[in-house]
Amino acid sequence: MGKGARLVLVLFLFAVLSKAMSIRHHESTNNEATIDERFCLSWRLAVEVNNVLPWRTVPTQCLQYVEDYLIHGQYEQDLELIMEQALSYVNAIPLIGDDMDAWVLDVDDTCISNIYYYKGKKYGCDPYDPPAFREWAMKGWCTAIPPVLKLFNKLIEKGLKVIVLTGRDNETLGQVTIDNLHNQGFIGYDRLIMRNATYKGQSAITFKSNVRKQLEDEGYRIWG
Repeated sequence: MGKGARLVLVLFLFAVLSKAMSIRHHESTNNEATIDERFCLSWRLAVEVNNVLPWRTVPTQCLQYVEDYLIHGQYEQDLELIMEQALSYVNAIPLIGDDMDAWVLDVDDTCISNIYYYKGKKYGCDPYDPPAFREWAMKGWCTAIPPVLKLFNKLIEKGLKVIVLTGRDNETLGQVTIDNLHNQGFIGYDRLIMRNATYKGQSAITFKSNVRKQLEDEGYRIWG
């Protein structure tokens, strides 16, 4: 599996797993279906600290663990807490007033959610499927992640330049991404930077690191 594809899955799992400090116990009368919570907690921790060898999928015994986390409120609660901390940080940023203070936001599973797509992929238990994800993204059905939209609006209100950065391909997904963001309330960002021919073949980490470096070279002070 390519580094870029694996990174997309890693980023999704960080979004749904790394913030979790606890998980609702799944009740089942079938012993064989009981979640191995201890294993899943250990695996999650190992992923968070990068102590797991390259992997393609979430362990199948953790499917219910991930699903419970996502649909029973813990994910939303974790996001709310983290965004409250982020908002406090934003309020303390000392703006100079030259329009060069910036914040970079990702698109997928940051501004907008792909949870309905990943539900069909067993929340990462199925291997990452680039063509299927592209087909999903072209529908423009991703929904806003409310706490992030709240942060986005605060950034705009504060006067920071919000730069939206995504590994999505500009040629095939440019307009649908713009429309999807707009329809979900992400209005007023400074620019949307997408992958084009210049960045073809670069991993997501390399691509986004290079873009951030270019922004800094342009004089932007990136606060987040």
